[in-house]
Amino acid sequence: MFEYDLLHWSAFLSAAVLLNLAPGPDMAFILGQTAVGGRRAGFAACLGIWTGAFAHVIMAAAGLSAILATSATAFAVIKYAGVAYLLWLGVQAICSRGDNFISEINAPPGGLRKVYYQAITIAALNPKVAIFFLAFLPQFVTPEAGPVWAQLALHGTLIIVVGAVVEPPMVLLGAWLTKRVRENQAIGVWIDRSLGALLIGLGLRLAAEQR
Repeated sequence: MFEYDLLHWSAFLSAAVLLNLAPGPDMAFILGQTAVGGRRAGFAACLGIWTGAFAHVIMAAAGLSAILATSATAFAVIKYAGVAYLLWLGVQAICSRGDNFISEINAPPGGLRKVYYQAITIAALNPKVAIFFLAFLPQFVTPEAGPVWAQLALHGTLIIVVGAVVEPPMVLLGAWLTKRVRENQAIGVWIDRSLGALLIGLGLRLAAEQR
């Protein structure tokens, strides 16, 4: 079971690295939270994105993602729930006074949990992620390597593991750059506005996507 050759792993891992490095809502949210709350907020966002992605892995392994791929209604419901959530977060950030831009040591209780759950919601409410896993993972299924659902779960989990390797260095770099200007309230306001605009842009982009 799970017997693959070197060519298989080389192709899969190369694709997984490129996919995790590609710009998208998940990476944008991680870097945005890093800019606002430092490395701990960035890592909390990473954990939330990975958790939400794992839910899609489970759905793909169970075949539930096929519903989103074939049902326009189901796709639209999930998509517009995600759009509404992103727009809501974006408006909140734009209306703030830079209060989110505070030093990590003064982060309010529950702040990291909030970032974590926001990240889960953003990842889970992106139907494109579900359809991506359904379209991408089967390409690496080998008939003699075991049950299809188990192979899908394995490769989907490995994509998240690869993300856990390539994304933290980006968080550390972003936190290092942010630390240089952290105590400037005017910059804090600018970063909150920029994050809000980014989230609203991602929401509009998701709204424009088709199945």
